[in-house]
Amino acid sequence: MNYKQWLAQQLAGKFEGLDRETLADLIEYPPNPQMGDLSLPCFKLAKQLRKAPQAIAEELKAGWTGDESVERVDAVAGYFNVYLNPAKFAAQVVGEVREKGDRYGSQNIGQGRNIVIDFSSPNIAKTFHIGHLRSTVIGNALYKIFEFLGYNSVGINHLGDWGTQFGKLIVAYKLWGDKDAVEADGIAELQRIYVKFHDEADKNPALDDEARAWFVKLEQGDAEATELWRWFVDISLKEFHKMYDLLGVTFDSYAGESFYNDKMAAVVEELKAKNLLEEDQGALLVRLDDYNMPPALMIKKDGGTLYHTRDVTAAIYRKNTYDFDKAIIVTDAGQSLHFNQWFKVVELMGYEWAKQLQHVPFGKVSLENAKLSTRKGNVINLEDLLTKAIEKTRSIIEEKNPSMENKDEVARQIGVGAIIFNDLSNNRIKDIVFSWDDALNFEGESGPYVQYAHARACRVLGKADPAEVTAAASLNPEHLTNPEAQAVLRQLYLFKERVEQAMHKLEPSIVSRYLIDLAQSFNHFYHQCKIVTADEAEVRIARLALTDCFRTTIRNGLALIGLEAPEEV
Repeated sequence: MNYKQWLAQQLAGKFEGLDRETLADLIEYPPNPQMGDLSLPCFKLAKQLRKAPQAIAEELKAGWTGDESVERVDAVAGYFNVYLNPAKFAAQVVGEVREKGDRYGSQNIGQGRNIVIDFSSPNIAKTFHIGHLRSTVIGNALYKIFEFLGYNSVGINHLGDWGTQFGKLIVAYKLWGDKDAVEADGIAELQRIYVKFHDEADKNPALDDEARAWFVKLEQGDAEATELWRWFVDISLKEFHKMYDLLGVTFDSYAGESFYNDKMAAVVEELKAKNLLEEDQGALLVRLDDYNMPPALMIKKDGGTLYHTRDVTAAIYRKNTYDFDKAIIVTDAGQSLHFNQWFKVVELMGYEWAKQLQHVPFGKVSLENAKLSTRKGNVINLEDLLTKAIEKTRSIIEEKNPSMENKDEVARQIGVGAIIFNDLSNNRIKDIVFSWDDALNFEGESGPYVQYAHARACRVLGKADPAEVTAAASLNPEHLTNPEAQAVLRQLYLFKERVEQAMHKLEPSIVSRYLIDLAQSFNHFYHQCKIVTADEAEVRIARLALTDCFRTTIRNGLALIGLEAPEEV
């Protein structure tokens, strides 16, 4: 049951001009259970109904006809408060969680429609660093959330495998590179010579001209340039896949910028045919003055393409290939102007589906307020960070649970989970100053805290009589009416709503914060109420059922944000 919709339906006929949807949007969950389970603040109705808020609340209370789902109603300080029947609420929540299992919280909102999610998208030949982590884990969580809600998610890794930087890398390799060193050290060596190029180009600007010339050769299919480029890509992908395997992230397509190299000419011709291109000092651009934006440069004066060219081409290809209901691109907020520009270009081309394109921005990551920069070598290697997190977890396990089996596997699950959760517990638009101490802090409201709560529930259920764990038919919900059990039940009930909110707001942190609240409610229940050792069988069965429902729900929630749920910690 959706209690907000249900209550709104009950109240919809009480006052003329108030429909169910309006009321449902106003109904709240009071922060304090003593104020009810549901509450309608009547202040927002006072002007429309020309009555005092308390008078409206009193009128609703007087007109309440009663319902078996409700224990009582009250009117206090302008609020109409509803107290649900705790036993019936317990039976309804436990019944639904047990019935749906690993699909609990899911819906079919998407009805099989396609949603394209472009995320991660690291640059070839550059270290996979903490700046790439945000796009990767936010995009992966959105992919899973949309799938859970009935969409067909298509994950695309739009690799940065094209552009002038490859001209720079080719020049750098030819001047200072060594094949054996690159084969041995991979991206680290490619990045070393890339940084050296920028240091030398500051003193000798002619190097930039040489790099641009090499990229034009690459675009034109020069054999030497193409061979080097493919080698750089292969080396990079090998290292990227190591990171994705650790993070548990997969993609449906690795079509990067280079994929569209033979498709851009047709798009440029279409822009010309639609009289959208204008020549400016040998370059071709689309004027956007009427939309308070600088022009979108499509072709450089040397004939080379740019990000705008490739992104417009990619959007058209994806619409034709996937017929998406929505296409979202997860990148940092600093690129918002770029996306607004090429979204507008697609719209000006006459494509109505331009409104289905959406940029999902996130805050930048800095190092103690210093900007991340591959050119300057100012980055934190993600592999180093994940390795340290796993090592720290392994040492904690050795100290606290030395007899545990599968220590390495559990250390990986918790260590990697800590890094992912540390990112996803923040609102995505928030800027983050990276700190090793914060990233490796497993105390408090962290991923390990949530994973440990799941392991605790598994341990409780493992100690119980299996027959009592599965005795749903004999569950007496009257034994789940105490405040501690009701607090867990309220959180379990909210899961479906929180997942839907995360989808609509494109905000995985809503799920992450929810999991903290859910884990806290269960830990309080665990410490205050005997479960396996409860004296009465009926009480044990009820509390074990609640524990099982918690385990199911928190496992479902962890999966949505890309964390595993170890059964032992």
